[in-house]
Amino acid sequence: MIEQYVVGLDEVDQTQLALVGGKGAHLGGLSRIDGVRVPPGFCVTTDAFRRVMAQAPSIDDRLSELSLLDPDDREAIRTLSAQIRRAIEETVIPDDLAAAITHALPQSGEQAAYAVRSSATAEDLPTASFAGQQDTYLNVMGPAAILRHVSRCWASLFTERAVTYRQRNGVDHRTVLMAVVVQRMVFPYAAGVLFTADPVTGNRKVATVDAGFGLGEALVSGLVNPDVFKVRNGEVISKAIAAKQRAVHALPAGGTQEVAIDSRRQEQPALTDAQVVRLVQLGRRIEAHFGSPQDIEWCLVDGDFQIVQSRPITTLFPIPRADDQENHVYVSVGHQQMMTDPMKPLGVSMRQLTAMVTMHEAGGRLFVDVARRLASPASRAGLLDLMGRGDPLIRDALETVIDRDDFVPSLPDTVPGRPPVIGTSTPTEADPAIVAELIERSRTSVAALERDIRTKTGPALFDFLLDAFEEHKRVLGDPLNMQAIMAGMEATWWLNDRLQQWLGEKNAADTLTLSAPDNVTSEMGLALLDVADVIRPLPEVVAFLQGVEDEGFLDELGKLAGGAEARDAIEAYLDLYGMRCVGEIDITRPRWSERPSTLVPVILDNVRNFGPGAAARRFEQGRQKALAKEQDVVSRLRALPDGDQKADEAKRMIDQVRSFIGYREYPKYGIVSRTFLYKQALLEEAERLVQAGVLAEKEDVFHLTFQEFHDVARSHQVDDGLIQRRMEAFRSYQALTPPRVLTSDGEAVTGVYRRDDVPPGALIGLPVSAGTIEGRARVILDMADADLEAGDILVTTFTDPSWSPLFVGIAGLVTEVGGLMTHGAVIAREYGLPAVVGVEQATRLIQDGQRIRVHGTGGYVEVLD
Repeated sequence: MIEQYVVGLDEVDQTQLALVGGKGAHLGGLSRIDGVRVPPGFCVTTDAFRRVMAQAPSIDDRLSELSLLDPDDREAIRTLSAQIRRAIEETVIPDDLAAAITHALPQSGEQAAYAVRSSATAEDLPTASFAGQQDTYLNVMGPAAILRHVSRCWASLFTERAVTYRQRNGVDHRTVLMAVVVQRMVFPYAAGVLFTADPVTGNRKVATVDAGFGLGEALVSGLVNPDVFKVRNGEVISKAIAAKQRAVHALPAGGTQEVAIDSRRQEQPALTDAQVVRLVQLGRRIEAHFGSPQDIEWCLVDGDFQIVQSRPITTLFPIPRADDQENHVYVSVGHQQMMTDPMKPLGVSMRQLTAMVTMHEAGGRLFVDVARRLASPASRAGLLDLMGRGDPLIRDALETVIDRDDFVPSLPDTVPGRPPVIGTSTPTEADPAIVAELIERSRTSVAALERDIRTKTGPALFDFLLDAFEEHKRVLGDPLNMQAIMAGMEATWWLNDRLQQWLGEKNAADTLTLSAPDNVTSEMGLALLDVADVIRPLPEVVAFLQGVEDEGFLDELGKLAGGAEARDAIEAYLDLYGMRCVGEIDITRPRWSERPSTLVPVILDNVRNFGPGAAARRFEQGRQKALAKEQDVVSRLRALPDGDQKADEAKRMIDQVRSFIGYREYPKYGIVSRTFLYKQALLEEAERLVQAGVLAEKEDVFHLTFQEFHDVARSHQVDDGLIQRRMEAFRSYQALTPPRVLTSDGEAVTGVYRRDDVPPGALIGLPVSAGTIEGRARVILDMADADLEAGDILVTTFTDPSWSPLFVGIAGLVTEVGGLMTHGAVIAREYGLPAVVGVEQATRLIQDGQRIRVHGTGGYVEVLD
């Protein structure tokens, strides 16, 4: 292959990223857009970079060292990256390469001024901009200076910041190459940045323009605050004109300097409104060309705009696809299911196929469109009440959208096909006997699935699964199932509302639900205490478990004294609960049966922190507390006016809540049991495709939708490029934080707690389990990293049922995501743990090891040190 060291910008387009890097490819693409002016120039290609790197063999050894460093080892990264940069800058550019660069300078403009800018192959990409990771040099004059600054750009691939960024994002340093863009310098009257979507809210219809006098470097470096304009539908809808005291100008002999701006100009806008609107129109044309919102650097020269850079805005949360032009309001499913991590395509598609409502995917997360229900006054009230009881932040965000009269249209009071939302004024009283009946129905359905799925392979398996999904939805949609769930929830709401009204007591139902029967999730946590009871007297087993590092440990366990007994206890636990895991609504997540080592730290914590019989003792203590609370409530009510009636009503609701609140957890247990059977069958099919040479790895199917997997099973053909693209997209989704509410304009609508009854500086959340506790915060993002001691308070992003085994060993709970009836809240109440959920950025604002006080009744957290 003939090496190409220099190529003109007018010869480049965005398909040549490997040759000219992200910035070069984008500039080449920009230069091809009608009406867009780009300063002329050329690219020093990645072939040139490879040539220079090959002349410094010591760099390869240092790259090997670099790849082994921890991203948090800043000192080692600083030292090694500096050595690599120095080696590159000291490498002499070969004569033929230097000649190719200098000959590309216009003969008449050899002494003209140029901008020399880095352009890495992992820069300005749709999923990761890497903005600001490498260097740019302005007003460079003369061939020798240009060659010197080209070397500096090559070296800037290994700045400490760039190296750390790649380490954290899993990018191999050897796979990233550096090209260099050399462009004629422009000397603007004003310069700045245009975002074609609002970078703060994500709204795709609102563009933001930052503008200042002189070169854009003053804004980029933070030297001055810019004028900020917002534009929607061709109009400036807001502007803030800053006092711009300084600017960066070019020096006649090369380089730049800061200059003071005349006091009479400082508060003048850098652009007129008409210029701002014209710039945004230009930005929309660029956005359309590249197919995504853009972060655009611009210069105003002689009254005309020139574009010096355009890159994708990678921080925006994607918008679900819609086949119409109507407005949509999407509510996050993950915030209600306590799992806000991204899901892989197989998990997304199977969740969509088994869901009771239509779900829309964006950024690897699922959303439900509630626009039509918000548009109808009757359904709106019920929806807001239900959302508000679960997560006040979602309700507040929805009310913010409703308050914009132009976004949600007004519809008639009834929306066809939507059941009314059940309120709490007249709670449903159901027969407690239906709980046992429903549990038996679920077990029978799961057993039938397990029996029948064994014989299915190939396309027949997928046809069988489509029928199984319908059975899945039938079980979930059973009216008796909904009656049992709502009976417990409505009784809880009724008790909290009425007892606060009658007795002035907040969240009284929390104590009344302690140790409620038939709660499969709380039973799961207590059952692991029983496993610890088996292991505790076996020192050799305990010592062995402390060193477990792989998934084969159960086989090794049987060789130890008492090991067979310990293994049997763990396997018996896995027989009942091994289908569970963190993020269990995603079928692609590894289950405890597949990765039993996940449970080992929790078992060891239980061995250390509890004595024998703790599970039964804890359950009985909770039951006695609930009974005492019931007697207290009823006796206090009888002393009130109309006391007998109030006491009788409360007693009926207490009986309802005790009978049904535990069942609230069972439907998900049934779902996850079925899901694990689906997964086992699908992985067996994937293994057959691996053996047939169709797939490289069986887990590749996680990056296909269910229908795509079905097609591969039929055709024995797979698009490896599609799988690779899906893997890259999934990695990018992991960096995104999903909003609770998202509009079809792309706006992430953030709700707020509208409260003034908390101490200054307290972190506000939703009270879900009463009581106050003070203790050491343990900020844990992965259950496998748990290392808890008695009295610790768990602080994490979310807790789905799989976290329940940790709950037996903690004193309180704080989460970023959650609602009154989500799993973590239900189990916290059952175990009597003070808990506050929905605390925004709790895992960042609370440091691991800090002492905190959790006000589970008041709904806030105080950081004490």
